[in-house]
Amino acid sequence: MLGFVGLIIVVIGLIHLYLYRRLVRGPFRTRPARRVGAVVVALLAVLIPATLIGMRSGRAGWLAWPGYLWLGLMFYLLVTLAVLEVPQLLLLWAWRAAATPVKPLVRSGAAPPGETTPDPAGPPETGTADAGKVPADGVERRLLLARGVAIAAGLTAAGVTGYGVRTAFGDPRLDRVRFPMAKLPRSMDGTRLAVVSDIHLGPLTGLRHTERIVELINSLQADIVCVVGDLVDGSVAQLGRLAAPLADIESRHGAYFVTGNHEYYSGFAPWIAEVNRLGIRPLRNERVEIGGLDLAGVNDLGGAAAGDGPDFGRALGDRDPARPVVLMAHQPVVAKDAAPFGVDLQVSGHTHGGQMAPFNLLVGLAQPVVSGLGEVDGVPVYVTTGAGFWGPPVRVGAPPEVTLIELRSP
Repeated sequence: MLGFVGLIIVVIGLIHLYLYRRLVRGPFRTRPARRVGAVVVALLAVLIPATLIGMRSGRAGWLAWPGYLWLGLMFYLLVTLAVLEVPQLLLLWAWRAAATPVKPLVRSGAAPPGETTPDPAGPPETGTADAGKVPADGVERRLLLARGVAIAAGLTAAGVTGYGVRTAFGDPRLDRVRFPMAKLPRSMDGTRLAVVSDIHLGPLTGLRHTERIVELINSLQADIVCVVGDLVDGSVAQLGRLAAPLADIESRHGAYFVTGNHEYYSGFAPWIAEVNRLGIRPLRNERVEIGGLDLAGVNDLGGAAAGDGPDFGRALGDRDPARPVVLMAHQPVVAKDAAPFGVDLQVSGHTHGGQMAPFNLLVGLAQPVVSGLGEVDGVPVYVTTGAGFWGPPVRVGAPPEVTLIELRSP
């Protein structure tokens, strides 16, 4: 764990060193300006680990907002500057290629090679002292380019981050999916599952965040509500009031909950009790029969370290294989373990759809499905992008959502 924390600190330090070179050292000439910029960049570098440590300990306080906002802005500064590196290098190369080299100046009438001719006016004038020097206009071009890149990166990053903040705190969108299920009895044709994940109640979310999600769920008149983990980022004592609106969830056959990895950072046992008190039934490596459908749920992989990991045999074994089963599991990757049990559909979250594009490209390296409907080892897996956010209050390319899955019989 200490090694991982150390690696994160080193990476953050290297990123801020790069930002200093591109946003401070390059665009500014004077030492005082560079020193001020260096101090600012150093403070921002310290702010990020301080915020992350404070969040884990429940004492982030006022650091949460500036720390997480800077984390989002830093990410898009890094992405924008990296993209601008290529045209910047090409432009510098073009300038060098077009530059005329400075040659020594020799008077007319100079002696042929190998001979010397005295000059009563003194030694010949040469440009030896200036040979090889970068012309003054070249220095000005470099400075102008560095300042242009810094301004372009700053404006782009600020604009994208601002858009992402507005999206993250906006109303969740509704994603409607029709899913044919071969084993579903005719009597359950059209069964509606409302799926929500990654609500992430925390110090940056208010009561209205929860209320918006509950209002959208209730507007769907769902038969079953599936809350697929990562509900909270903090203890019941800290966030219980923000979870209170979940008690108002309405559905025909009830609401169900499985743990995500963040529940194990926040005190999973008290939260399981609290969720149950709010009228949402936790499925703890177990399943329930709802008409002609089995609904199963497994604990998150993150619970293994706490002795509370997933148990697929307990949740899915010894059941009638003629009955269709929907599995609630926080992480899409566990479909590989669920495949031998003949799961008809798995609903998951965890990925946030990448949350901040182009980060979704990295998420795909760890999870087989990033968003939407996919297939893992023969198991259909639907991954919702989640209704909240983790870390920076920023969503770009992956707006918050609640999903309505309509099951259809043959």
